[in-house]
Amino acid sequence: MSHLPEQPTTTAPSGRLASSTRSTLLGAMFLMATSAIGPGFITQTTTFTVQLGAAFAFAIAVSIVIDIALQLNAWRVIGVTGRRAQELGNLVLPGLGWVMAGFLLIGGLVFNVGNVSGAGLGTDAMFGLDPRIGGALSALIAIGIFLSRRAGVAVDRIVVVLGLVMIALTTYIAITSGPPVGEALQNVVLPEDVSFLAITTLVGGTIGGYIVYAGAHRLLDSGVTGPEHVRDITRGSITGIVITGIMRVILFLAILGVVANGADLGAENQAANAFQEAAGEIGLRVFGIVLWAASITSVIGASYTSVSFVTSRTGTSDRTRTILVCAFIAVTTLAFVLVGAAPTTLLVFAGAFNGLLLPLGIAVLLWVATRRADLFHGYRYPRWLLVVGWTAWLLTIYLAVNSVRPVIDLFS
Repeated sequence: MSHLPEQPTTTAPSGRLASSTRSTLLGAMFLMATSAIGPGFITQTTTFTVQLGAAFAFAIAVSIVIDIALQLNAWRVIGVTGRRAQELGNLVLPGLGWVMAGFLLIGGLVFNVGNVSGAGLGTDAMFGLDPRIGGALSALIAIGIFLSRRAGVAVDRIVVVLGLVMIALTTYIAITSGPPVGEALQNVVLPEDVSFLAITTLVGGTIGGYIVYAGAHRLLDSGVTGPEHVRDITRGSITGIVITGIMRVILFLAILGVVANGADLGAENQAANAFQEAAGEIGLRVFGIVLWAASITSVIGASYTSVSFVTSRTGTSDRTRTILVCAFIAVTTLAFVLVGAAPTTLLVFAGAFNGLLLPLGIAVLLWVATRRADLFHGYRYPRWLLVVGWTAWLLTIYLAVNSVRPVIDLFS
């Protein structure tokens, strides 16, 4: 995708965005959003809805605000400077960017096993297909997309279509389950229960690891960079989070309706049970489609962004990048086929790496915005945005502490 030449982005004579730029911007928004909406996203949302009920609405609202604050800064720094996150890291401190890349690559490899696993479980729910076969076939589809002649355009369109499919189908389940919307809205303002664990988990799951960089790196590879594109970059960063938030809210309402009606979702496969409870056998098939779409778009996002961290935009050929992306997918798929799922211990380690990467990566970008005006091509970075960014960054420190703690427990 990024690894193949794209049409140059231009501005229409009327001052409006040219169609190629609009398409790229839309693709970047949905790449970020669908990278966040993976198997873990569905599991987290279901678990917290079962635990907190309508009060989970407050955690969702707060996490969206924090996500926007961090994403605004990340996209603007990367987009205006025209440099990838690891390149900026190396400018802040030689070698720091490669440390960031190492963390992200390790986390991306392990979590992509989980993404392939989710795709396999999705085909199982849809067709009753063995998850390993379904996961392998899904990975072949993803590889085929990257090998296509116009891979960038293909990925932009596919993530948009699958993102809209997920939202539409989950909306159907939400309507069917009949959630107490009024109670949920009341909890946004006056929560019955405030869970800081839920808030921090949602922030980490939405913009942790590679996700915060996915859309911004996509824009760079398509030429949407520089001060003249600040408005486009801002719109893309906010809209990407809003799309993710919409899916989170709809999924929350779908599960809430089932829980509020007294259904017991059991201890395993709660999301699948909720969809089936809401719409019977059709609901189970719908869940399969949603899980598969969430998983394969996350495979695409994780593979693309992870490789973008270990290659150069100018020093690596398009063919080499494409081969690396396909190899990344193949290796994680082979691991899933051999093991059957991402080992729990590795997932915990990957979570810790992602938790460490978030404050490190955000700090690098905010430091560049604060101290390296020379990299912004004459653009004056807004002070209010820096204040908002550094304030939100403090939360990522808390996230990092919480992500390391499970690793310490493993060795205790």
